[in-house]
Amino acid sequence: MTARIAEVSRKTAETQITVKVNLDGTGVSKLSTGIGFFDHMLDQIARHGLIDLEIQADGDLHIDGHHTVEDVGITLGQAVAKAIGDKKGITRYGHAYVPLDEALSRVVVDFSGRPGLVMHVPFKAGMIGEFDSQLAYEFFQGFVNHALVTLHIDNLRGENAHHQAETVFKAFARALRAALTPDPRSAGVIPSTKGSL
Repeated sequence: MTARIAEVSRKTAETQITVKVNLDGTGVSKLSTGIGFFDHMLDQIARHGLIDLEIQADGDLHIDGHHTVEDVGITLGQAVAKAIGDKKGITRYGHAYVPLDEALSRVVVDFSGRPGLVMHVPFKAGMIGEFDSQLAYEFFQGFVNHALVTLHIDNLRGENAHHQAETVFKAFARALRAALTPDPRSAGVIPSTKGSL
């Protein structure tokens, strides 16, 4: 199988971001977004998705974290799409349930070629450290728009916003890992009756 590695850079008046991914990695990460809790969540994607991930982001944090978080989602989505290529031989679908103490989240992903996000996460706090919990949605919206995936995220229960977010990001990682895993019974085949994704 061809190495599924990509690097994408994005530069706007608001952010400068470089993302490197290896979809067949071991979960090693090197992260610098300027938002500590966001780095912690991105580390969950790498560790539990077994994706080697490097992200360097310089954004207008003197305003707030919105542009940085959203643009990291966009750039990560672009990098994953580039690394995955034509999607031949992938499992395509993935899902995961992840608990953390009282919190439980479910994430389901389809590398469908069609961007779509349905997210129900009633965060119990507006801020988690220096991370605005509303920005979780912006991150995932940016990702799905550019990775071209359908993504359903549901926090089924939770009382602590840190736990809620961590279960969401861990479940996202595990769902990605399942969907991106090569299916030996479908090697070289695009997993769609359409013949393309």
